[in-house]
Amino acid sequence: MRIALVFGVPWPGGGYYKKSCPRVEAIVRDEVKKFVYKNAGIGAGLIRMFFHDCFVEGCDASVLLDPTPANAQPEKLSPPNFPSLRGFEAIDAAKDAVEKACPGVVSCADIVAFASRDAAYFLSRMTVKINMPAGHLDGRISNFTQALFNLPPPFFNIIQLIASFAAKGLNTEDMVVLSGAHTIGVSHCSSFVSDRLAVASDINAALAGILRRQCPTNPTPANDPTVHQDVVTPNALDNQYYKNVLAHKVLFTSDAALLTTPATTQMVLDNANIRGPWETKFNKAMVKMGAIGVKTGNQGEIRRNCRAVNHY
Repeated sequence: MRIALVFGVPWPGGGYYKKSCPRVEAIVRDEVKKFVYKNAGIGAGLIRMFFHDCFVEGCDASVLLDPTPANAQPEKLSPPNFPSLRGFEAIDAAKDAVEKACPGVVSCADIVAFASRDAAYFLSRMTVKINMPAGHLDGRISNFTQALFNLPPPFFNIIQLIASFAAKGLNTEDMVVLSGAHTIGVSHCSSFVSDRLAVASDINAALAGILRRQCPTNPTPANDPTVHQDVVTPNALDNQYYKNVLAHKVLFTSDAALLTTPATTQMVLDNANIRGPWETKFNKAMVKMGAIGVKTGNQGEIRRNCRAVNHY
């Protein structure tokens, strides 16, 4: 059986669940709004969760699965996700609310996709409106090692970044556009200290000084504080990230890498200096990412509990 992706609409009505669960998008939106307005960092986490889900086993909610005796090391425990990935409780709340309205109809993968869309909407002050497709089924495989292998780390250079995104069907511009999500959220010091502060780098001297006061020289699991990725507009999904890249005020090697080729440098300049187009491109890139590895038919299921595969 083949399930086609059908574009949902930003707000209630229409879309993939028009007949089977017509209020699903409104229900998810309302739950996400509660969490994002209480803590903007959860919204940043939901956008990142969608990316981390789609890059490993496709957009199938595999990142949500908890460890079990049969699978002690799922994706969520892998270093790219643990302990930094946030927003699981928001997905749980949305799933619970959706199940009350439409039991057994809406996949966790679609809830993750809708939640990322809604988080982007609220964090962008209602300017980013993603036409997120639905129709994803939930996967049954979640592998610690696959997360390590598929998720680009913060120390990647431009060649590695382009290759990592190309492997998922995303082009160089998609990579630059999606990197703009680093305009929100926080990072653990361990993600950048060793290759940005402990050695010579292009990082802005004033920012480096601030970060050295906030971060230990040798972060450990017991001493690994978080800092804002964007100190100018830390809770807003906007194009400030690209201005920070140009000013060398970004945390990761992978952020600074965007200035290492003429083509990506021009993309950064355009996104920094022209109002509006980045938001439109972000919409398209998120939709494109949502089509990675879609499971259909008996490849997947609709989980009753987003943290565990169904047991028949």
